[in-house]
Amino acid sequence: MSVKPAGIAAAEALPLEDLIKPTIGGIASRVLAKTSGGSVTLFAFDVGEGLSEHTAPFDALVIVLEGLLSLTIGGTMVAARPGTIVRMSANVPHAVEANEPARMLLVMLRDSNPAA
Repeated sequence: MSVKPAGIAAAEALPLEDLIKPTIGGIASRVLAKTSGGSVTLFAFDVGEGLSEHTAPFDALVIVLEGLLSLTIGGTMVAARPGTIVRMSANVPHAVEANEPARMLLVMLRDSNPAA
């Protein structure tokens, strides 16, 4: 019995806008790839939606594809527009809010050897 890996098919060019659609008054997400080293997740937010403040034990990158996002990272406000990338450090509280309908890629960077 084989286990299907999380994410999208290999060796295929897929338009990001076709992989996830914003939902009215909501948030949608889809894991595109996941390994022991991290994951890539595509998010779509309707205006006013977001992720409440939380922390993660590893660094993450937010890559904005569409819309305007307000990120709060360690108390610092960051306005992120399409074509920008924002690094969020491990163990630092952060939150996301969509100022307009938005899509982003979240890249989680797990440290495979945290003791090194």
